[in-house]
Amino acid sequence: MTARPDLAELLDALDAEADLAQRHLWLIQLLGWVRGRHDSVPHAVARVNLLLDTLQQRPEARARLQAWWLKLLGTVDATSLLADYGFSSRSAFTSELTERLRLKWLPGTPETTDAASLFSLVLCQSFDARWLNALEDATLTRLAELLQADCAQMTDGICAWVPQIGPSRVTPWQATLLEALTFCTGQIRATGFSPELRLRMSTPALETAPFHALDSDVIALQAAFLIDPEHPSAARQAALQQVLNRLEACRQAAASVYTHLDSNGISVNLVFQLRQLRSRVLRVRTLLDCLMSEHPHRHTAQLFAHLVLVGQERRSVRALIAANSSMLAAKVAERSSETGEHYITRTRAEYMQMLRDAAGGGAVMSVTTLMKFVILSMSLSAFWGGFYAGLNYALSFVLIQLMHWTVATKQPAMTAPAMAAKLKELGAPGAVESFVDEVAHLVRSQVAAIFGNLALVAPAVLLISTGLWLAFGTPMIDATVAKHVLNDLTLLGPTTLFAALTGVLLFASSIIAGWTENWFVLHRLDSAIRYNPKITAALGRVRAERWATFMRHNISGLAANVSLGLMLGLVPAFASFFGLGLEVRHVTLSTGQIAAAAASLGPDIFHSSPFWWCVAGIAITGALNVGVSFYFAFLLALRAHNVSGVDRRRIYQAIRHRIRTRLGSFFWPASPPKQSKDVTHG
Repeated sequence: MTARPDLAELLDALDAEADLAQRHLWLIQLLGWVRGRHDSVPHAVARVNLLLDTLQQRPEARARLQAWWLKLLGTVDATSLLADYGFSSRSAFTSELTERLRLKWLPGTPETTDAASLFSLVLCQSFDARWLNALEDATLTRLAELLQADCAQMTDGICAWVPQIGPSRVTPWQATLLEALTFCTGQIRATGFSPELRLRMSTPALETAPFHALDSDVIALQAAFLIDPEHPSAARQAALQQVLNRLEACRQAAASVYTHLDSNGISVNLVFQLRQLRSRVLRVRTLLDCLMSEHPHRHTAQLFAHLVLVGQERRSVRALIAANSSMLAAKVAERSSETGEHYITRTRAEYMQMLRDAAGGGAVMSVTTLMKFVILSMSLSAFWGGFYAGLNYALSFVLIQLMHWTVATKQPAMTAPAMAAKLKELGAPGAVESFVDEVAHLVRSQVAAIFGNLALVAPAVLLISTGLWLAFGTPMIDATVAKHVLNDLTLLGPTTLFAALTGVLLFASSIIAGWTENWFVLHRLDSAIRYNPKITAALGRVRAERWATFMRHNISGLAANVSLGLMLGLVPAFASFFGLGLEVRHVTLSTGQIAAAAASLGPDIFHSSPFWWCVAGIAITGALNVGVSFYFAFLLALRAHNVSGVDRRRIYQAIRHRIRTRLGSFFWPASPPKQSKDVTHG
């Protein structure tokens, strides 16, 4: 490992006439020396002061550094750093994701004239932001005096355009700020004029035409500044205030888009553009502070510190996804919350209806079990076997949805957001007790759904197997397959892991459902089905109206059911391709398979331990299917609803108290209060 040079060696090696890469490598080494090995802010600040003291004592080194600085200003485009660093040059979320992966994995080169690329190599650690912010005003003033240059000293570069506007008394740094201001406001106008945003802005916001007038306001401000850069005038202050007011109007116009997205669906690309626009507005304000405030050196240091942090975030894939998908997550959670309310029973009538709906779902799943074994008997390849199995599950789930029945394991991912939304109200009097009531309602509803599914799937499978025996002389599966089923579903095997994996798939299907419904609403496909001339010509107006209404009400469920079915079939197939050997364990399907095995092996199965280990596996499978999917959906909903600071201890105490005093409320709804009868005396 090469030892780091000391300050004397660095100053001796400084050569303004060196080639481009060597000049930039010297700057990287200098900042590495300032940073040191200790990540100590006082240590770094002390080294900056030591550098300034040494240069004051060595006039020849100071002169060489100033010549090197002029060379840097003449060859490197600093405008891109100030106006564009940290922003995407692409408007699409997917393109930005690809770009961040490139920046993260591919190394940069110091042989560049792009100041943004050089900056990411020179100030490449978040620690740099800390010591930049810690520099004292006196130190910043000394740095400014050291790097002070006049545009008259430069024949090309950033200062070339300044004499065309006004006197050349501006410094190269001020000229860079002015040009960066033009570029950054130009990007704001371009984003504001994009049809994706303009068509979604509110009418009052557009009536003021903030994006149209922003360009002329900035030109007026630049002209007022160039008249006398050193002494602010009343005209300059008025122009500055006008630009600030216009920026605020642009920000409010862009913010009005969020109202449209909230009611008409969220687009990650639109949210991405809105965040870019807001960040550019903030960047323009920072540039104005660096150019016209009473303490420009302090604001300049803060700007560079901010750029350091922006550069770190620019490479973060996680930050991009978290920042731009938060609204989508909130919308998915909101739509799941609305759906989940229908799965929570609160009265005895609703509880009995849940039992009936779950029983209907169990009956359909018995046929699904039969078709599963039919597909297995065909000895298809892994992919096609998984595909047809997934198609079998998907069609069964869709049929259950169309019949308005239910499958127990699909409920937790929908009910979790509804529960998380109620946590926002815990500050109200009696809210904790009300929340515990909802927990009891939820648990009771889930118990009813699972019981209804299992109570009918097992007898229905036995009935089908008996019918096959009477009709064809053979049960649903033979004894060999039955023993294989018991060996697979036993609790002594990997059933626990596979049941948890299935819970993750159940949660994933709820995310797909929420995203699909949001996409459907965002693109107004229900309106397209209802009014599109080609569709109405093919279906007729009445039928198109029915289809539009049906799809609007059922798109979420269809997406959940189809995606869940295909994942249950194809995930094991893809896992086997990589040699992982993963399987799925769905409580209702597993119960049906065990019932088929019992029908094949006869009554003696009740005296075998493998059967009872499988029964125990059913209980664990149901708990994990429900618990894992509910857990992930609940976490997502908490983040989407920005629920924090929840006093969990109070909730746990209230739930434990309910278990001790009213355990039955978690399994059976309370009787409705008796109504007193009025007796009328004649």
